[in-house]
Amino acid sequence: MKTSKISLFQKTYLPKSSFIYLVFIFTLPLLWRLRILMAVILAAGKGKRLGSLTRDRPKALVEVAGLPLLYRAIKILWMGGIDHFVIVTGCKGDTVEEAVKRDVKGVSISFVRNEEWQKGNLYSLAAAENYIDDEFFLLSVCDHIFDHRIVKALVEVIPVKYSVVVAAEPGVANEEATKIRVENKKVIEIGKRVSGNYTDIGLFLCRRKIFKYANIAIERGMSNLSDAIQIAAERGDATIFDISRIGDIYVSKLRKEVKPYWIDIDTPEDLRQGEKIIVESSSKGASDLLAHYVHTPIENWLVLKVAKTKLTPNQVTLIVNLFAYSATLLFLLSQYLAASIITFIVGILDGIDGKLARVKMMTTKIGGLEHPFDYLFELSWIIALSLSLYLTSGDGLPLVLALLITWIVPFYRFVYDHFRRLTGKSLDDSGDFERIFRRVAGRRNLYNIHILISVLLGHPELCLYTILIHALLTAVIYVWRAIIHLKRLDRESLLISPKGL
Repeated sequence: MKTSKISLFQKTYLPKSSFIYLVFIFTLPLLWRLRILMAVILAAGKGKRLGSLTRDRPKALVEVAGLPLLYRAIKILWMGGIDHFVIVTGCKGDTVEEAVKRDVKGVSISFVRNEEWQKGNLYSLAAAENYIDDEFFLLSVCDHIFDHRIVKALVEVIPVKYSVVVAAEPGVANEEATKIRVENKKVIEIGKRVSGNYTDIGLFLCRRKIFKYANIAIERGMSNLSDAIQIAAERGDATIFDISRIGDIYVSKLRKEVKPYWIDIDTPEDLRQGEKIIVESSSKGASDLLAHYVHTPIENWLVLKVAKTKLTPNQVTLIVNLFAYSATLLFLLSQYLAASIITFIVGILDGIDGKLARVKMMTTKIGGLEHPFDYLFELSWIIALSLSLYLTSGDGLPLVLALLITWIVPFYRFVYDHFRRLTGKSLDDSGDFERIFRRVAGRRNLYNIHILISVLLGHPELCLYTILIHALLTAVIYVWRAIIHLKRLDRESLLISPKGL
């Protein structure tokens, strides 16, 4: 006798697609809950080891490269996908809370006051328990600065069976660091006096059970956050996230690979080193010789000075543009040497606004318009110079040369920019040849050298010839190399070319 199986879909008289839809609808809220949307930031400490820097302010508001530690922590976590923050304050808590309410907009923030902040950061963690609704949340200490890409990588770890996932770097950073002994990816011991093989970077992915361990630690008379994690480790409930697995990441806008970084700010020397790391990580890979060997160190020094003022990146852009057009005016007035000197100064200053925005975490969409305005004043120098030569000599050839330059330069710049949009990588970093050629490729900084030399020789018109030759050579090489790399990518892609039926 034949029997037939009746599926669930037949029994419920639901089409298979409808059943799947219902399952999706009912499980969607559960899946959403697995997203990490909340973070606890411990910001209660005084920061005694920072000396005079914390004489009149709490550690959370000490500025690193022009931005308070707590503000950096909020922005970094927000960049990693967090949109609700629980900030635990203690030392000068009113000052911290008023500053954050005044300056930080666009995210949800709850404040928790830890009246026992002097006992240790374990008490700050315990104070946040009643403010956490989600099963999973991030935990951060505000005096540790880390790359936002570490946050993004850590939140992808869920779902996990452990109550604590410690973001850690292989090796021991220094004797003052919180060290971790790890075996088979499990935390065995954690603390400053531990003989460890990893270093805690101050960022954790936690489940609510961490509060249970915090309360146990407090009952035992302990005071440090690491004590709660040690109790979790003793119960086999703590693991690590090895940040070295992220690896160096190519950042297209910076034209270089950037290693994910972290910094622990405990002393004035830590602060100075931290500022240096932040600036270097925010710097673009220098292209031409002048930018690489001269501009970059000057820019980095200037950026740190400007970062500690109230100047915004957009204000710096405006100032630089106005200064650049003073060179245009001087070229037009045949003051070639003065104009040439200004072009070199502009070459340095023009690198500050974008770097300042990245250092102070103030990047905006409107800031991206800086580059078209750069091209505008660069080309205005060539036009003004050629027009001045025409007006003083009556010879129209400089105007023709300027026309050709202002035709070729935008073309190869478009090839260069469009290549990055197509591939996600700068043409300068697409091969060994490109990395060498970028040092001498036609760019404003090197064109400025053409102008200065011709002016010093007493024949300013010569630079129009040499710049045109330089631009043509750059255009040919950019097109040639772009075609080679794009054809290679096409060969690696699926391509169907029917020859007829």
